Amino acid sequence: MTTFEKTTVRTKFCKWKVHVLDSTYDEILRLTKQLVAIPSVNGTDGERNVACFIEKYLRKIPYFERRPGQVVVQELRNDPLKRENVFALLKGEKGESKDTILLHGHMDTVGVDDYGALKPYAFDCDGLKERLSGMPLPKEVRADLDSGDWLFGRGACDMKGGVAVFLVLLKKLSEHVEEMEGNILLSVNPVEENSHTGILQALGFFEKLRAEENLRYLFAINNDYICPAFPGDRTKYVYAGTVGKLLPCFYIFGRETHVGQCFEGFDASLFAAELVKEISLNPDFCDSYRGEYTPPPSVLKIKDLKPQYNVQTAFSAFVYFNFFVHDRPVQQTVKMLKAAAASAFERVTDTVNGRFRRYCSLSGTRYIEKKAVCHVLDYAELFSLAQKKHGGSLAELTRSLAEKLLAGGLDQREIALKITQKLCEIAEIKAPAAVLFFAAPYLPHNTLHEEIPAEKELMDRISSVMESCGKENGETYRMLRFFPSLSDSSYLKIDDDSASLEALIQNFPEYGTVYPLPLRQIKRLNIPALDYGCFGKDAHKWTERVYAPYSFGVLPRFLIETLEEFLMKSRPFTGKERSQLK
Repeated sequence: MTTFEKTTVRTKFCKWKVHVLDSTYDEILRLTKQLVAIPSVNGTDGERNVACFIEKYLRKIPYFERRPGQVVVQELRNDPLKRENVFALLKGEKGESKDTILLHGHMDTVGVDDYGALKPYAFDCDGLKERLSGMPLPKEVRADLDSGDWLFGRGACDMKGGVAVFLVLLKKLSEHVEEMEGNILLSVNPVEENSHTGILQALGFFEKLRAEENLRYLFAINNDYICPAFPGDRTKYVYAGTVGKLLPCFYIFGRETHVGQCFEGFDASLFAAELVKEISLNPDFCDSYRGEYTPPPSVLKIKDLKPQYNVQTAFSAFVYFNFFVHDRPVQQTVKMLKAAAASAFERVTDTVNGRFRRYCSLSGTRYIEKKAVCHVLDYAELFSLAQKKHGGSLAELTRSLAEKLLAGGLDQREIALKITQKLCEIAEIKAPAAVLFFAAPYLPHNTLHEEIPAEKELMDRISSVMESCGKENGETYRMLRFFPSLSDSSYLKIDDDSASLEALIQNFPEYGTVYPLPLRQIKRLNIPALDYGCFGKDAHKWTERVYAPYSFGVLPRFLIETLEEFLMKSRPFTGKERSQLK
């Protein structure tokens, strides 16, 4: 096999498809290298630079040269870096269909400090390959590098290769709009790797365009990377939705004491550590839906809140977790986490008494059992208790505090903590106690449901395309319900019902001020969110790489077959309304 060997165009393809797929492999490969060469690390000016490159690429396409108004750049509001979303609308000219498929992806990457001495070559695919060739590498990485089929570089896999596939296909399809009975809307967004600001602000554009053009969004395809589920896995996964994420936080406070009388207090750090032991990596907290399970929670931060060194035990601590969700309502999650805190407290108490008993035996002092009751509250309960103690408008007080802390640039998690601490003071909560609350980010979960006829039809037709494309190209496809990594696709459709969302908002300090997600707007758009993706390995690692033969050769055909199924055939997508399941 030659380096990046291209698969041949099958004879069953009609003339326009042969033309669309002709030379796409080389063009996608070249464009991916160009995109990687523009450093666009999240939070840097590079995000704006790569947006400018994408805009120029689109405006040079003859179709858009004749229709400049169909390429739109949206500068993000209140963004100090002046980052931009880039959109392009390709209108089919065969018939009057308003059916529209959204192709979307992100243009930013994570940083490159992990490359170490290779950092100067992180954005140079060819230079990085040359440097890697002379280095000792893990066996699998060495085999992939020597095969010549894998393109290395920051963003090659996540997800500039996917963006390049979209751009080249849009260019090719623009020469055959007479074959299309509907429309394709391309959306390339920044800020995916942390707060998802790009896609969130794009929602307003999607609604505006839908109203102006009378569009009907059938579904969205993200091209974020897919990867092997286990070593040697060559299955290509199609995801019918995306995992959700909560960030549950605990403010813990106890009773301080001098270390010389260490058993006289209640150490908040010990409680926090036991809580981490209870929750982090515990499969009991995995959520499931139809046989698919989320990864278990992971602790993201644990710290005591002492401002400086002293010989006093920690009075208070702060801990929060990454918590994935497939289908579990927020109110059930709250119940589970409060029970976990109560259980952790009981074990801490048992541990302290057991050690105190042994110490008393060693020192010849009298043992008296340490007894305590832990107050485990959620934020909604805390707010209610504080409201009874507060003389004025508590909502106004917390809003004012949130605005002040936001203006000072404080981290959003710390803002939620500060508000919770203030309410504990007002409510005069007795120690020891643990308060559960949520903080940013929240990513909704969504998937396709057989119970909704239009979504079942979509699943069936996508499955049919997967089967035919797999046979044609010698690939094994499998549809899963949830893209397992955090994704912009979360903000296109929400499966949580109103009660679940209300439980989130009531337990999220100053949600409307600190993290005002446009939940109603997402509900109105309700766009089913699929992910196809380039096939790659080691995203967010210095060995990040994309498998070119599939990603630049087969994936474009898979996308074309999907677009043909819904936009270039006489059989329309019949689902008129996709009402929420819950």
